[in-house]
Amino acid sequence: MSESTAASPTTASEDVFDVIVIGAGPVGENVADRARAAGLTVALIESELVGGECSYWACMPSKALLRPVAALAEARAVAGSREAVTGKLDAAAVFARRDEFTSHWKDDGQAGWVDSIGAVLVRGHGRLAGPRRVEVDTPDGGVRRLAARHAVAVCTGSDALIPDLPGVAQAKPWTSRQATSGRDVERLVIVGGGVVGVEMATAWRALGAEVTLLIREAAPLPRMEPFVGEMIASSLSEAGVKVRTGVTVTGLDRPTQGGPVSVLLADGQKIEGDEVLLAVGRTPRTKHLGLETVGLETGSWLKVDDSCRVQGVDGDWLFAVGDVNHRALLTHQGKYQARIAGTVIGALARGEALDMQRWSPHVATADIDAVPQVVFTEPEVGSVGKTADEARRAGLNVRVVDYDLGQVAGASLFADGYRGRARMVVDLDRNVLLGVTFIGSGVAELVHSATVAVAGEVPIDRLWHAVPSYPTISEVWLRLLETLRG
Repeated sequence: MSESTAASPTTASEDVFDVIVIGAGPVGENVADRARAAGLTVALIESELVGGECSYWACMPSKALLRPVAALAEARAVAGSREAVTGKLDAAAVFARRDEFTSHWKDDGQAGWVDSIGAVLVRGHGRLAGPRRVEVDTPDGGVRRLAARHAVAVCTGSDALIPDLPGVAQAKPWTSRQATSGRDVERLVIVGGGVVGVEMATAWRALGAEVTLLIREAAPLPRMEPFVGEMIASSLSEAGVKVRTGVTVTGLDRPTQGGPVSVLLADGQKIEGDEVLLAVGRTPRTKHLGLETVGLETGSWLKVDDSCRVQGVDGDWLFAVGDVNHRALLTHQGKYQARIAGTVIGALARGEALDMQRWSPHVATADIDAVPQVVFTEPEVGSVGKTADEARRAGLNVRVVDYDLGQVAGASLFADGYRGRARMVVDLDRNVLLGVTFIGSGVAELVHSATVAVAGEVPIDRLWHAVPSYPTISEVWLRLLETLRG
């Protein structure tokens, strides 16, 4: 090991591990798992629940709320099953099922998994205390000092952004955490038309709440293909959501604790609800992380190279993985980065040179150009890679191919009067796909095939030989290729 990467001498008061991971969400768990598989000792630090945001306040509870909505919509979309559906969602049963998926906000099972891989779980707030040093404020009021022989991985994720609006402190708005864990709201005002906004509008409207969705942009999901936002806005409106676009929120007002809240708009209007959900973005969870002790800016996103090593820090010891590096704020992308980072840490610990070629296991590439995402609204949205606008702004020579999903035999069998659309963005110079977008019921399971095509840069001529089963919605691939060929 070189002098620049060698660990500093330890003291008798420190617990020494090969690797220290701060944050035991899915990302931190995967870094720890890969490091343990490489034969390294690991301390995994968590200040809340082992399993993190995804397990208790994001992916799992939100999808548990949304799945019954989709199941009911699918049953009502087909003659025969439609007649068998005589009621509405049973909110109590939906909440009970959600609570099961969150293990009732207890982490015994995931803590047991940490023990099963041979890692050491350290509960408390962890922060950097200099190169390869971490201090943990423990629940009993003490401080535990740790030292890493090889690496420290920051996997602390992100928090919901709370904008500095007048009245926001007194209003005590919901964030995504309350939206996915709550169970009693009659009138909900949602500010923000991104994924959290549209998913929670879908869920809470289906559960019986009166929902108003306030969006600054012209349509929801503005980072996706324009037709996606148009269809989602229409679908939400048909479900009874009051969708208002092109509006700016200027403040919140809740004069009585526990009473209704008013959302103040730039045009002077007020919209009242029992709760307001602010779904306007994310901020890095790095404010109390001790970044200043290693020369980094407190509260900042952590810039990394393609192996997730933090830039601006001497040596190959500090990694930032998942949301905190701001490359792709999605659980599956964070876990992908974690597999890369864990492999890199193992290689460096063995004194191996890293292979930084594009398809190396030491390099993350799919969190930039081939990021898959599913929005679990009704209808579902699935996409991967660049939109047409992004590809054109990048100066690429592209052709955009669209197809009406309702004209695919499998889709017409899936639902009577099926409505949906598919788009692929083709790089004409390289003859590969740059991006694919689907919207329609049941399209979530199409996304991985698109991801393989985009991430693998499968030539269009080769895609003709990937034959979709008939009659499935996947036959849209054949229709897109036929449309491209003309």
